[in-house]
Amino acid sequence: MSVLDVPGAQIYYETRGEGPLLLLIPGANGDGNVFPPLADRLAGHYRVVTYDRRGFTRSVLSGPQDYARRLAIDADDAMRLIRRLSDGPATVFGTSSGAVIALQLLIDHPDCIRAVVPYEPAAMRLLPQGQAWIAFFREVYDLYRQSGPAPALDVFRRKTFAPIDYAIMSGGANRGPDAQKIANATYWFERELREYTSVALDMAAVAAHADRVVPALGGASLGYPTAEAALALGRAIGREALMLPDGHVGYATSPEAFARGLMDRLSAEGGT
Repeated sequence: MSVLDVPGAQIYYETRGEGPLLLLIPGANGDGNVFPPLADRLAGHYRVVTYDRRGFTRSVLSGPQDYARRLAIDADDAMRLIRRLSDGPATVFGTSSGAVIALQLLIDHPDCIRAVVPYEPAAMRLLPQGQAWIAFFREVYDLYRQSGPAPALDVFRRKTFAPIDYAIMSGGANRGPDAQKIANATYWFERELREYTSVALDMAAVAAHADRVVPALGGASLGYPTAEAALALGRAIGREALMLPDGHVGYATSPEAFARGLMDRLSAEGGT
C-alpha cells in the first residue's frame, strides 16, 4: 500500500507479485478494489499494480483540477505510476472507462506501453449508433441530477449491460447506501459519465500502435454497447478482439478463466 504524489492528487496504489509490470485501470467506480480476484491470479507472472483513480476512494484530490483535461490527466497519472514502478514499458489492462484511459495513455505516452488491453471501452463514438448512446447517457445524468445516484445507476446498468452484469452490479456488496460508494458515484456522474463516453479518440494514433492493442470483451456482453465498442475498435485497427468469460465484470465473476485467457493471448502476442 503506497501513495504517489502527482499534480493535484495523491494516488493510492498496491502491488503484488514479481515480473513484468501489469497495470490494471478501473472503470466507473474508480476503485482498485474491483481487481483483487484477477490481480491475485496474475501475480504469479507479473508485478501487478492496482490503484484508485484520482478523486475516488483513497486517491484524494490535493489541489485545483483541470476538468477540461480530465481524460489526459487520468492518462498522465497512469504514466506516472508506470514510471515510478518500472524502468521500461508496462502491459496495461483497462476496463470500461479505464479502457478509455488506457487508450488515451497509448496515444499520449506510447513509450510507456508494451501491450494494452482495452476491455469493453466506454467510448461510444466507436459505434455507428454511438450518438444514441451518448444521448442516453446524458439522460441518465439528468436523472441523477433530479433523483440522485441510485435510480440513475439502476437505469444505466439495466440498459447498458447484460443481465449477468446487472445482477452483480445491483446486488450483494453493491446493495444499500454507503458513503464512499455514493461519493464515488457522484464524482463519476459529475466528471466522467458524459465526458468519457463521448470522447473522440485519436484513432490514427491508436492505429499507429495497433500491434500493441488487444481489444477485449466478455462473451456474455455481445450486443451491449461496451462489448460492441471493443469489436468496433478491433475492426478499425485490424486487430482480432479477445473473447473472455462472462460479461462486463468477468474479471470479478470468473477470475481464474479470465486471467488464463488474458495471459494466453498476451503470451501469444509476444509482448510479455
